This record gives sequence, C-alpha cells and structure tokens, in this order.
Amino acid sequence: MPTDLIGTKTRSRPVPPLLAEEKKRITPKRPRDYVAWLVAIAIVTGLVWTAVTNENYRWPVVFSYFTTQTILNGLLVTLLLTVASMALATVLGLLLAVMRMSHQRPISGLAQLYITFFRGTPVLVQLIFWFNIAALYPHLSVGIPFTDISTPVNVNAIMTPMTAAIVGLTLNQAAYMSEIIRGGFASVSRGQHEAAESLGMSGFTKLRHVIIPQTMPAIIPATGNQVIGMLKETSLVSVLGVADLLQSAQAIYARTYQTIPLLIVASLWYLIMTLALSVPQSMIERRFSRSTRTRLTPAAAAEPGAGQPVPTTRESLL
Repeated sequence: MPTDLIGTKTRSRPVPPLLAEEKKRITPKRPRDYVAWLVAIAIVTGLVWTAVTNENYRWPVVFSYFTTQTILNGLLVTLLLTVASMALATVLGLLLAVMRMSHQRPISGLAQLYITFFRGTPVLVQLIFWFNIAALYPHLSVGIPFTDISTPVNVNAIMTPMTAAIVGLTLNQAAYMSEIIRGGFASVSRGQHEAAESLGMSGFTKLRHVIIPQTMPAIIPATGNQVIGMLKETSLVSVLGVADLLQSAQAIYARTYQTIPLLIVASLWYLIMTLALSVPQSMIERRFSRSTRTRLTPAAAAEPGAGQPVPTTRESLL
C-alpha cells in the first residue's frame, strides 16, 4: 500500500474556542445520587399505582368523556381565547412599553399607572368588573368631539360574556407584556440608539428596523411562558358563563354528578395543550440562545474590554 500520505499535514478549518458554559462537565456519581433516584422512582411508582388501582378515579368514565363534542367545543373556545387575548395584549403591550420609556413624564406616567393597576388587581376581579361594566356606563356615544355626529352604543348588549373575557384577559396580559418588552428594549445598548439617530432615522423607523429585531432574543422566550400562563388563566372565564373547557366539564358533571372524572378530563386536556406549547417554546429558546452567544477569537479576546458587558441606558423611543 502507498505510504506517501503518512506524515503529511492536512488542512482543516480553524475551530473557534468553546465558551466556558459550552464545555461538558463530568461529575462523578455519588451514593446520594443513587439514593435520590431511588426515592424519585418510588414516589412516581406509588402515585401511578394509586391512580391505577383506585376505583374512585373512574377511568372508564374519563375515557368516555375525553373526546365528547361538548369537551372539544370547549377546547376550541379555550384556544380562541388564548390566541385572541395574546395577540391583542402583545400589540397593546408594545405600545405601553414605548410609552413607559418615553422621556415625557405625562406619557410614561400614564403607562406606569396602567401597569400598576392591572398588575395589582386579581384577574378574576377584572373579568367580573368588565362583565358588569354596563352598571356604570349603560349607554355610550361614539362620534366626533365637539360635533353632533355620534352613534349611541348599548354597552349591555355589546359586553357579552365572550367579549368581557377577551377584554379582561387582554388588558391584564398587556400589563405583563409591556414589562417583558420594556426589558427587551433595555437590553439594546445606547450605541445602537445613537447609530440609528446618526443615520437620520425617525423614532418609528428606529423602533421597527433597529430596536425590535435586537430585542427578540430577550422577548420571545418570556412571551412563550406568558402564552402558557394565558392558556391556564382562560379557565377563570368559566365564572362568566363562557363555554370554555372548564365550563364545558362543569356543565357535564352538573348533569351527571361525575365531578372527579370530568375534572380529570379538563386537567388532562390542559396538560396536553401545555406540553404541546412547551415543545416549540423550548426550540425557540434554544434558537435564540445560540444566536446571542458571542465567540471571541484570540485576537479579539486580547483587545481591551473584550467580553465585558455593554452598559445600557434608558432611551426614549418616541
């Protein structure tokens, strides 16, 4: 066999150095690790055995109601409430975040007042309040100020249980989304603002082309958690009579007196939807965590201040 290739140098691409958090750590197993595994397995086995052998769970009843039309209709209403409320809350939260970071005190003060109120009161109280808002304002007029052009609005007819649920969930969630978005804005360095302003960009153009794309790695993972939380918070609208998943289960066990099996059905559907949302959330988090990692070459690492965090300041977006 030819041996001319022995000892020759092969060219390869330079491999960038691994960051400290990317290096695999080898931890030796200790006796307490095995004990922890045994305790965890024993607990899970005991819970599964109890659930399987206890006839009071009535698993045949659970499986018989799991895919009934009433439950599936309630499931669709729950998903509709989650999507509609999160979409509207994200838009409103973006507006509140921009107002909150304004240097104009009246604008930032109004946003802070909104956030304080809706974060400081329970969601259930807000839902009931909006459902009974017609007691305060039974009739409203929509029109052009200082003119006779107006249209009367019957608030009692408009504020149906479904409308009250979407309004209440949206306004409450917008307060939390505004803080998430504001945290993403704060992660953008001051130099990015100055660079956009030096190019003559307006406030809206700077926000759309410079600020928002750089805040996505900080905003999207937290928004995924809010979506999952919103999915479970929709169960509160059952007090308004909205036929969501929980209300559908309640309507069935109010007629059949199968309370525990129907609550298990609702819990299993909530668990399935939460797990289904957790998978894309984890993928998105890994995607954006990779995009935000910084790899320093030996030459760049030798520069003064390399690898140091960039100080951020509050910049007005208006």
